[in-house]
Amino acid sequence: MKKRTFVKAIAATLLAGVMSVQAFAFDNLTVIAPAKPGGGWDQTARAMADVLQASGQAKAVTVENVAGAGGIVGLAQFADKNKGDGNALLVNGLVMVGAVLTNKSPVSLTDTTPIARLTGEYEVIVVPAASPLKTLGDLAAAMKADIGKVAIGGGSAGGTDHILAGLVAQAAGADATKLNYVPFSGGGEALAAIMGGHVTAGISGYGEWEGQIKSGELRALGISSGAKVEGIDIATLKEQGIDVELANWRSVVAAPGISDDQKKALLAAVDAMHASDGWKKVLADKKWIDLYMSGDDFGAFLKAENDRVTGVLKTIGLVQ
Repeated sequence: MKKRTFVKAIAATLLAGVMSVQAFAFDNLTVIAPAKPGGGWDQTARAMADVLQASGQAKAVTVENVAGAGGIVGLAQFADKNKGDGNALLVNGLVMVGAVLTNKSPVSLTDTTPIARLTGEYEVIVVPAASPLKTLGDLAAAMKADIGKVAIGGGSAGGTDHILAGLVAQAAGADATKLNYVPFSGGGEALAAIMGGHVTAGISGYGEWEGQIKSGELRALGISSGAKVEGIDIATLKEQGIDVELANWRSVVAAPGISDDQKKALLAAVDAMHASDGWKKVLADKKWIDLYMSGDDFGAFLKAENDRVTGVLKTIGLVQ
């Protein structure tokens, strides 16, 4: 064998050996989506699985779907079955905070180990193009004058849309206890009600009604972000005197009862996933807003958000 060929063969053997013993942070991880396949939580779980593997954080990642009751079934199972398991993560979000309260669940996100907030979507308040309400100020004035006559359409009772309606009513100085909120099972139903004049205004994630806003069928009165969102020409609620900011965020938590070392390992893996080019591509492809916040900061945010949601749901009479 020629010397050059021999050297190449040795190098290839050494490289193969190095690859075979690649140090993964985890051999196996399970990411649980507490919903049916296809929805936002499921998409988040599957995107995480792909990027955690591609970025070298886990040798294998399994996604499990456990649907029911706004994620409460999956949460309860996770807190019980995976207690002390440092190889499992649960996707969740603001919707779950409301579902825990409205379903009077004995298990909440406080029974998990906070890891990171990942992404979010801001909400828009819209009216049909023919509506006499031209501005957010007009809507706020109408709510303050007689909130019972201002029907607000959106998603399920206690969900993100309902929470925002209650926060806006409070900020407008209206009697939020008399909020007239009309829940719909899907964006299509809500859109039909708005376009048909069956409700005064509607609330949903911007992506749900982006097409109708751009076509002029719907007039956007405001968006719930803290500052202008790049590429979206809609004034924020705060800019118009309604001091409310709300994102329909998604996050990931670990099981209760894990050790500090297990928490650090999971946090490091998710931090690395977020910093990877693969995750940046996921955000761009899916048009998800990067709202990353991890560790203790996320734990403090989660507590504050739970307190805020509890307060508004009590005010509008959905919880005691």
